[in-house]
Amino acid sequence: MQEKNILLTRPLSLEDESDSEVAYRAPNLLQRLLSLFRNVRPGSDLTHFQLPPQFNFPKSQLQCYGESLYSTSSDLLNRCNTGQTPLDRLISVVAWSISTTRPLIFGVAPYNPILGETHHVSKGNLNVLLEQVSHHPPVSALHATDEKENIEMIWCQYPVPKFNGASVEAQVHGKRKLKLLNHGETYEMNSPNLFIRILPVPDADWVGNVNIRCLESGLVAELCFITQSFLGSSGNRRLIKGKIIDSSSLKILFAVDGHWDSTVTLKDMKNSKSRVIYDAKEVISGLQAPLVKDEESVWATESTLIWSKLSQAILTKDWEKAREAKKSVEERQRELFRERETKGETWVPKHFTLSQSKEGGLDCLPIQKWVPNAPIISL
Repeated sequence: MQEKNILLTRPLSLEDESDSEVAYRAPNLLQRLLSLFRNVRPGSDLTHFQLPPQFNFPKSQLQCYGESLYSTSSDLLNRCNTGQTPLDRLISVVAWSISTTRPLIFGVAPYNPILGETHHVSKGNLNVLLEQVSHHPPVSALHATDEKENIEMIWCQYPVPKFNGASVEAQVHGKRKLKLLNHGETYEMNSPNLFIRILPVPDADWVGNVNIRCLESGLVAELCFITQSFLGSSGNRRLIKGKIIDSSSLKILFAVDGHWDSTVTLKDMKNSKSRVIYDAKEVISGLQAPLVKDEESVWATESTLIWSKLSQAILTKDWEKAREAKKSVEERQRELFRERETKGETWVPKHFTLSQSKEGGLDCLPIQKWVPNAPIISL
């Protein structure tokens, strides 16, 4: 049997910022970036904008979504299950939700997943499966289950990037659901938006409001992700502020404050006592690349297999090979699209069903109750 060319790279983590920038960036990045957007009008939707390989780092967006769940040094997800009260569990869900926020690298972005691309990884009892279920709009679906802890997650989301002259902001549409089945609780939440400032001070960060709501208890967390000021002052870099509210009485129970890349504290409004609920160094430091446990069982649609030649070329900075590898993947997709058109076929996701949501977007429902064990494992 022919050996599969699977390339797995380290997840984005706190200490990756300096090394990754050296490893992935092409020379004269800022000048190249300004040249890239020279003919793009402010307000333009960049959903279909194709980046040259010099502006990619060796990973698919599908992998990035998955890594935000399975690549952790501390098991915050199981803590959500062990809380004694609905309030304890909501606080743990807030900490876990913050842990899915990962540092970004200015000037480079992951690959846009191709239609039908998958990413399937296990960590302990947690099995994570993602599929690119739509190309226009580019919708990614995620299903993750822990059968031992009776936990399930379903995400359906897609970014819509827009160019604003001196910056790019990608609004992340769609919902994330976390189900603690032992407690009969479902938590719904959204994602912060991606903000890339090109001038005057280059930066990439997460911004915007994130609401986390337990449908059964009525408890709500309102969080706000704040980036650094326009001129680059570091005092409010990666700031997160918010509150936990009892929606039935509209009473503020706790205040949330801190920096998502260091520590986040919770202040009890009754007695003004504060405690740390999230420490980024404990959770997203020292992360390692996953390992292939069973090569033969890796699907042909797996992200790390589809993009392996491009990723290898980027890591070695062989930009000619990178262009060829990227072009090869894109041309294959166009060929498959033409074949479907000729046969009058409509592409159907393999692992999810799609439907229109009440808000006008898309809902993605997993076909299987439990995600199976994966041939790729996260350490």
